Amino acid sequence: MIQKHEASNLHFDFRLLVDGVLKSWAVPKGPSTDPDEKRLAVPTEDHPLEYATFEGTIPKDQYGGGTVMVWDAGTYENLKTDEDGKPVPLIDQLEKGSCSFSLNGKKLQGGYSLFRFKKGKKELWMLKKADDDKADARRNPVNTENKSVLTGRTMEEIERDSQK
Repeated sequence: MIQKHEASNLHFDFRLLVDGVLKSWAVPKGPSTDPDEKRLAVPTEDHPLEYATFEGTIPKDQYGGGTVMVWDAGTYENLKTDEDGKPVPLIDQLEKGSCSFSLNGKKLQGGYSLFRFKKGKKELWMLKKADDDKADARRNPVNTENKSVLTGRTMEEIERDSQK
């Protein structure tokens, strides 16, 4: 699932369910459907599964303060297999610094990969769309699809409703 998060800076929280928790990366420019674009993905703390449906406003004085929208939701399929054709667990792929998966979301579909390019205290990753039949360099859902997949609300409506 992907949450659009207007905190100190607007970003998209890209989350994959791995071993019962949501592994998370903040993607400042949001995911792309163009296979020629790589997007910075900064690892954040794991989140509990219950957070996958959170939509609302976190008070400004709290960590992550700001409005949160469930921008996309769906399932994913692990694409990486070993020499016997068995899926390599995503947690193992992440530990090695590279994973491949296919998204089946409402807004994003097809192959994607995450790969680490800087290791250490502040590791950094990239999120990249695979060059497959779901790739579309002309489509920019981050700019054109601005409603929640759960409630159909915009960020402004979510913020307004949170103040009631």
